Amino acid sequence: MPAIMLAAHALSATAALPIGKIRLPPGFHIDVLSDEVPGARAMTLSPQGILYVGSLEGNVYALELRDGHVASRHVIASGLQMPAGVAWHDGTLYVSAVSKIVRFDAIDSHLNDPPKPVVVTDQLPTETHHGWKFIAFGPDGKLYVPQGAPCNVCERDRDRFALLGRMDPDGSHYEVIAHGIRNTVGFAWHPVTHELWFTDNGRDLLGDDIPSDKLNRAPRVGMDFGFPYCHGGDIADPEFGKDHPCSGFTPPVAKLGAHVAALGMRFYDGPMFPADYRNNIFIAEHGSWNRSKKVGYRVVRVIVDPDGSHARQQVFAEGWLQPGEAVWGRPADVMPLPDGSLLISDDYAGAIYRVTYTAP
Repeated sequence: MPAIMLAAHALSATAALPIGKIRLPPGFHIDVLSDEVPGARAMTLSPQGILYVGSLEGNVYALELRDGHVASRHVIASGLQMPAGVAWHDGTLYVSAVSKIVRFDAIDSHLNDPPKPVVVTDQLPTETHHGWKFIAFGPDGKLYVPQGAPCNVCERDRDRFALLGRMDPDGSHYEVIAHGIRNTVGFAWHPVTHELWFTDNGRDLLGDDIPSDKLNRAPRVGMDFGFPYCHGGDIADPEFGKDHPCSGFTPPVAKLGAHVAALGMRFYDGPMFPADYRNNIFIAEHGSWNRSKKVGYRVVRVIVDPDGSHARQQVFAEGWLQPGEAVWGRPADVMPLPDGSLLISDDYAGAIYRVTYTAP
C-alpha cells in the first residue's frame, strides 16, 4: 500500500476512534495502528514483521507492518472456536481454540492462501467458561497453555482446571506446572531471570472491592496459588476455604485491584522508552463487568524487583472509560515491538494502538 494511503488510513482511523481522550505520561504518544481487527485479543509477531492477532469471534488476523504502519491486512483463519491466543515458534503460528491447539505452518509466506490448520492437541477441556486461552512459548521451548476454572468459583478436577500447563511444540509431554489459578489471560518471562510471571482474575460476587486480581510469579514448577480456596492472597472463600488457610498458598507479587480484569501482560525491554521503564511490566486491564462503579479499562505499569519485591503500580494509559461510565474501548493485550514502541489491542473497539515515546 502506498505511503499516502497509509497516512490516509491512519487519519480516518484516528477520526473514527476518540484516541485524543487517552492520557499518557509526558513524552508518550498513541496512534491507531488499525481499526479493522474485530474482537482483537492476544498478539504475536513473526521475525518478518507480521503481526498476528487472535479474537473471540472465530477469526485470526495477520497485519503486515512497515515503518510503523499496516501495509496489508489478512484473515488467515475463520470459524475457529474462540481463537483468542496466538504464539509464534520456529516459523509456525500456534492458535488456541478452547479444546484444541492448532498450528499454521509457514504462514508468513501464505497470507493470501493460508494452509489448513494442523491439530497439535485436541485433548483440552471443552468447557467455554474461561475456556479461551492466552498461549506463549517459554525460554524452554515449550508451549504454555492455561486452563481456566469452568465457573465463577467451584471445586473441580484440579489436574484439569484452574491451572497452567505446558507441552512440547508437537503437543506431547503435557504437564501441569502450577495449580490454583482461576483464569490467567496473560503471562511472560522476566528478561533477566527468565522466571514466569502471570496475571490472574479474581472471583466475582464477593462485593465491589474484593477480591483483587493478582500479579503472580512462579520461579519453580509445582506452586499453588490458592483457587478456589483463597482469593487475592488473603481472602478465604466462604464455601471452599474452611480447611485451606491462605497461608498455605503462594501469595501474589501485587494486588491489581478488584474486578479490573487484568489480561495481557509483558515485560518491557525495548530501546525507545526511558531507561527506568526497562524490565517493568505493562498490564492491560480489560475492565469490570459487574461492579456498581466501573474500574479498569486502562493499561498499568508495574515497577518491581526481579525477585518480586517492592512492587508498585502506576497508571500508564487511561481514557477508554469516560465520565458518566461511558466506555469506548477495552484493552486486552500489550506487546512491545522491536523498535521499542508498545502495541495495545482493544477487543471492544476492534483496534490495535501503537504507543511511542519522544523525549520532552
